[in-house]
Parts: sequence; structure tokens; C-alpha cells
Amino acid sequence: MLNALEVITTVLVGLMVGVEFSVAFVMNPIFNALPDDSYLLARAHGGRMLGAVMPFWYIGSLVLAAVWAVAGWHHHGTGLVVTAAALLIVSVIMSVLLLVPINNQSKTWTPDNRPADWREQGNRWDRFHYARVAVIVAAFTLLVAAL
Repeated sequence: MLNALEVITTVLVGLMVGVEFSVAFVMNPIFNALPDDSYLLARAHGGRMLGAVMPFWYIGSLVLAAVWAVAGWHHHGTGLVVTAAALLIVSVIMSVLLLVPINNQSKTWTPDNRPADWREQGNRWDRFHYARVAVIVAAFTLLVAAL
């Protein structure tokens, strides 16, 4: 049973890392190359779509890592899993405090109602997102090492 939990947790976190890495280094650069109105609409749509899914994915990943840490407390690699869970906590805190407030605003923007500093807010979200990607990549790496 512990083996299944380890695999499910690692795959779920790995998929999350892949999606977030893709957003940071594939999708957003593509969106940035679009004309302003198209860029804005693409980012708003992405914010709505991923903003609906990611809270469950982040919290679910954290819960699974915590369960793994508890269930495997006396097994090899538990310290790595605990550290990974701590990093996932950091990623959730970063999301709630830094990224979600910007996303909640930007997902409602249209070419007609965007604020004057919409590009700067998007760039700020990107910088926070790069940091969050680094945190979840580190968490994923620790989970893989704990296997």
C-alpha cells in the first residue's frame, strides 16, 4: 500500500510540475509574443482555467506527501518526503499570498477593462511563478529521491 501511495504522489506532483513548468517556459512566452489584446485574453483564459484546477492539485499533492510521510515514518527516505511536504506548504503559501491575488484580478480583464499597469502585474505574476516552479521542482526531486 505504501508503494502505491509513493507512486501516486510522485506522479501527481510530477504532472503538476510539468504543467507549471510549461506555463512558465512555454505558454507564457508564446502569449507574450501575441498582440496585446490577444495576450491579455489568453492569459485571462489560462488564469480562469488553471485557477479552477490548481488549488485542488496543490492541496492534494501536499496531503498525499503528508500521508506518505506519516505512513512511511520508519522507512528509508522519510526525511526527504517531510522536506518535500514542507516545500509544498511553501508553494501553497506563495500561491495564496502572491499569485492568487494577481490571478483573481487578471482573469477578469478584457481589452476594455484592463488597468493601466496590466503588463507590469503580469510580469510580477511571472516572477512569483518562476520562484514557485523552483520550489515545486525541488519538492518533486526530493520525492523521487525518496523512492
